[in-house]
Amino acid sequence: MSDTRESVRNMTVSDVMQREILAVDAGWSLEDLADFLVDNSISGAPVVAEDDELVGVVSLTDIVRQNRLQEHGSGAQDMHDVYLFELDRQMGKDELRELHIQYETPVMVRDIMTPMIFSVSEDTSVQEVAETMLKGRIHRVFVTRENKLTGIVTALDLSLIHISEPTRPSP
Repeated sequence: MSDTRESVRNMTVSDVMQREILAVDAGWSLEDLADFLVDNSISGAPVVAEDDELVGVVSLTDIVRQNRLQEHGSGAQDMHDVYLFELDRQMGKDELRELHIQYETPVMVRDIMTPMIFSVSEDTSVQEVAETMLKGRIHRVFVTRENKLTGIVTALDLSLIHISEPTRPSP
């Protein structure tokens, strides 16, 4: 049992990181982002700029937060609804369908992402990564080498490292 514990203590990020990185573009719409996350069965991803520079992180939580703000806020969406209501009153449904009126939110990934990035090197210990995730209440850290994204470690990756505590007899 102590051999297993010792081997885990000696593990580094390079032993557990995912090398295949699914990143999103900062200029994507929220609809594109949601489709990407759902299609890839992931809850968040690194955000890159046009030059592939790591600029932030975005998750399903950010989308939900943005939708709640839109629901509770007023402004451009309300104004848009007024125009649609007026058009609906003046034109028939067939005429409206021909216009193909569709409101697309101007909110982009860069508007809702978290610009603070938790990054580590490949030789960082798994224990240190776990502590960083717990303290920062985050679900993923990015692995970088010379400021380039080389991998990702998620809470799920760490949960797959199973350490069973030895059972101790009761006194």
